[in-house]
Amino acid sequence: MPAGVDFGPLPARKKGRRNELQRPFSFVGRHRADRPYGKAEPERMNLVQLNNIDHAELRITPRAGAAFGDAANQALIFPAEFEQVQREFAIVFRRRDEGMQAYALLGLDRDENLFLADDHWTSRYVPASHQRGPFSIGIVRAPGDAIDEPMLQVDLDDLRVGEDAGLLLFLEHGGNTPYLDHVTGVLRLLYEGMNTAPAAYAALDEAGLLTPVTLTVDVSEERRYTIPDVLVVDIEQMAALTGDPLERLHASGVLRLAILAAASLGNIQQLIARKQPLLNQFG
Repeated sequence: MPAGVDFGPLPARKKGRRNELQRPFSFVGRHRADRPYGKAEPERMNLVQLNNIDHAELRITPRAGAAFGDAANQALIFPAEFEQVQREFAIVFRRRDEGMQAYALLGLDRDENLFLADDHWTSRYVPASHQRGPFSIGIVRAPGDAIDEPMLQVDLDDLRVGEDAGLLLFLEHGGNTPYLDHVTGVLRLLYEGMNTAPAAYAALDEAGLLTPVTLTVDVSEERRYTIPDVLVVDIEQMAALTGDPLERLHASGVLRLAILAAASLGNIQQLIARKQPLLNQFG
């Protein structure tokens, strides 16, 4: 019998919440920085549950590009990756219908990722939502079983699937290759993040550490971008924390998230530095 790829023990999915990992992260907006952000339409996919029998010879070619959703000016991120993200990208928060969410800023114009060059990212770290390639998580429940089990799915219609020069997913005797272990780790981060992020962001909000702003980015004397409807960490409010609120945020790890997010805003200068040569080239 084919053995599906599971994720081991994972936090229980909260009742009534849709699992967004069963489809592409299409809720990441791709828009000009000075226009409202919205939701992209979900893509059609041919999803199958991955197993080491039917897919023993299946190969994947990891690559990036606009065709794979990487031409976006923001990327959804989760708490477990804040440390890596803040080294490269500015972190902002947005209120969505689903609740508070965190994003890494990638560009200033619509469909612009200033960290994307041809078929690869130029940043040292790639947000997990863009590392997962043609893979996603499907929730499986066996007959008579009350527990949902997350299993790895692959989109067979994805252009990165099936190329002869690609990477194998399974070893000769059925074990996972290092690449598949990496993909499994990325999807675990995303799955767990969707369960843990709401409480962490709510704690930031309730502590008064998130303040709404409109970011103004001056790329040149003639070109200014505004990024509306975002929230950033209020450094003064964070510095004023004392007593029990400070201890609770520190003990839960939420204070560290606030510090990382606040420090990340200096990376807006990275966006400017990457944008200026394009303006000089194309006007």
